[in-house]
Amino acid sequence: MSISIKIVSNNEYEVTDKSKTVTTHLVTLSDEVHEKLTKKKVTKKALLDFSFKFLLYREPNTSILLFFELTVISRYFSDYEKGVKKWCSS
Repeated sequence: MSISIKIVSNNEYEVTDKSKTVTTHLVTLSDEVHEKLTKKKVTKKALLDFSFKFLLYREPNTSILLFFELTVISRYFSDYEKGVKKWCSS
């Protein structure tokens, strides 16, 4: 697994995962969501990196939505926000 993150705009990021199959995802991450999840203890890029590793542990990169807002992860995985907060605390 090799994840690269490129800033598209202040709230949009292009995340590429170079697993067996290379996939690229456009992810929206607002300042408000970043603050809510991390209390700004980590950068947005670090949060995206954690989030994709979280997803890739649970599903192949080809199953991850190509376009999504970061909070959508919680709809599919109820333990996501708790995992982020625990990660930020350690």
